[in-house]
Amino acid sequence: MFHAVITGTGRSVPRKIVTNADLEKIVDTSDEWITTRTGIKQRHIAEPDEYLSKFATEAGKQAIEASGISPKKIGLLICATVTPDMPIPAAACFVQTNLGMTKAQAFDMSAGCSGFIYALSVADAYIQSGKVDHALVIGGEVLSKFVDWTDRTTCILFADGAGAVVLSATRADHGVLGVICKSDGQQADVICMPGGGSRNPPNLQETMEQRLPFIRMKGNETFKIAVRSLAEVSEEVLKEQGFTPHDVDLFIPHQANTRIIEAVGQRLGVQEGRTYVNIQRYGNTSAASIPIALDECVREGRVKRGDLVLMAAFGAGLTWASALIRW
Repeated sequence: MFHAVITGTGRSVPRKIVTNADLEKIVDTSDEWITTRTGIKQRHIAEPDEYLSKFATEAGKQAIEASGISPKKIGLLICATVTPDMPIPAAACFVQTNLGMTKAQAFDMSAGCSGFIYALSVADAYIQSGKVDHALVIGGEVLSKFVDWTDRTTCILFADGAGAVVLSATRADHGVLGVICKSDGQQADVICMPGGGSRNPPNLQETMEQRLPFIRMKGNETFKIAVRSLAEVSEEVLKEQGFTPHDVDLFIPHQANTRIIEAVGQRLGVQEGRTYVNIQRYGNTSAASIPIALDECVREGRVKRGDLVLMAAFGAGLTWASALIRW
């Protein structure tokens, strides 16, 4: 049976940086308040003329170049995002054209912050089945354009960027070992954007008056559910593949909040120094956070052949997922 192995990674973020000090000027907050509660010191924010496919294209280009595979040989492109360029068509179609991937089927996947791992699971299934030899998976967001900048509970968190991986078929014993994805729609209101869809369409005056087309989040509920769900799904995928947290060489969690990351690491029992954290520089980039972190680890030499890499994410839906990879 084929396995999907990561043959290239890439990332792209806006040049503009917004620090906590910058936010102090527009909302009632402070660097100390933000840092102690989230761990974030700065975030990359898109300019008015920048959009999702711009960053997704650059991240994808880097990943393809690192893989050494021709774009024309890649048969699948999945873009995990909740902030596409426009509702129709999928952002993946713009990226496909930009990268010259003429033979790829392309579509978007919406699973909130868990989107990248969800997309990874689909691409892995395509490769295992033999339907494609190579796939490009991108996680990207431009969340800053869907944030209420008067709401200090959310505007301090979310940021923009994209990360990408190329997956290729192999019969070797390394690559994607297992992926588990879960969801609970009964808790959809914990993280949501009520307006902009067919329930509360953007062309209604009351939609804007009630500030519905902005991200809303119940912070306390999110924290509690996220810690439990991330730990449980990570333990499950490790057990499924015959490993324990002690075997993990690198743990890359979704970069949502340092307190969540620390709590999950402690609950899992991942060895000290093996959890990668970059939220202080990027903020919460949703579906982009794990592939951005992975690309950093690859290019900084933090991950080497044979390492066991664990990824876990939690997001709107509610959704949560974990992936285990032998590098």
